[in-house]
Amino acid sequence: FSNRYISTTERVGNLTTSFQQSLNLGIYAADLGYLNMYNKTSAVVDYLTAIKTLADAIKVGQFFDFTTLKRLATNSKNLDSLMYISVHSFNQMDKYLHSNNRTNLSTLMVTGVWIEGLYLGTQVYKATPNKELADRIGEQKLTLDQLMLILEKYQKDKQYTKLLEDLQLLKELFKSVEIFVEKCEPQMIEIDGMLSIVQGDKSIIKISPEVLNNIITTTEQVRNRLISL
Repeated sequence: FSNRYISTTERVGNLTTSFQQSLNLGIYAADLGYLNMYNKTSAVVDYLTAIKTLADAIKVGQFFDFTTLKRLATNSKNLDSLMYISVHSFNQMDKYLHSNNRTNLSTLMVTGVWIEGLYLGTQVYKATPNKELADRIGEQKLTLDQLMLILEKYQKDKQYTKLLEDLQLLKELFKSVEIFVEKCEPQMIEIDGMLSIVQGDKSIIKISPEVLNNIITTTEQVRNRLISL
């Protein structure tokens, strides 16, 4: 864990447009998940407050149970509940934005979560390299393709155009990442006393050290630009 990786909440007051607010709401959501993973309850309240402020700004704050989340955040024993309610709150926000023809803001939230999650993953890899994390980074090629397809619907707006240009830099690098599916026999396992069939297929990720290093560097540049908007 490192405090250096997460985005500071001190800049919330500078976020005045719905574009900035939605994108950064997603960024702070990813940071909240990172803090929860490492049980850093002392810092969680600041991020809950930032998220509540931004959610209110784009008129979805009614789905964010700040009071309950703040209470849960003060006790490390409530980590599972904190994470569950946080995820449920964001799902409710996303559903509301979709049903009210504000999918552009929902897409920005998801983009914020994705870019910050990729940034956190690449920074952790830089500090402690391991193949499993490298594979998870490589897999983001698929998510990025889907994300850009949705964002392209709004590219007439200059802010979205610039965002797409930033993401295109990453897409060009991810083109060199190869993903294969290795067919394996399904397995029968027991879960809570019930037999279940689990598919045995697994993904094989091929990503060179050079490409991975370029993705790490570019992710940092893109993410730092986005949090300086």
